[in-house]
Amino acid sequence: MNKTNIVLTKEQSQAKKRELSRILSAAVINSKFRALLLSDPNSAIKNGYLGECFSLNPADQEKLGAIQANSLADFAAQLAVI
Repeated sequence: MNKTNIVLTKEQSQAKKRELSRILSAAVINSKFRALLLSDPNSAIKNGYLGECFSLNPADQEKLGAIQANSLADFAAQLAVI
């Protein structure tokens, strides 16, 4: 693997972490977004938050959509492994 591929992978990883952090931040701040995220993660991501869109690749969006959690703490714990 050349250095260009490694840098790209690091950039993609950082972008993913940023988006997941934004999603969790929105859920902490807003109870309606949090409720939607817990009940229907795909809709929450698709709808965004206060005009802000979330950008996840299809594989990560599918993994996030499969999370079933009753609390934000549980959601975050499951999110940490995707």
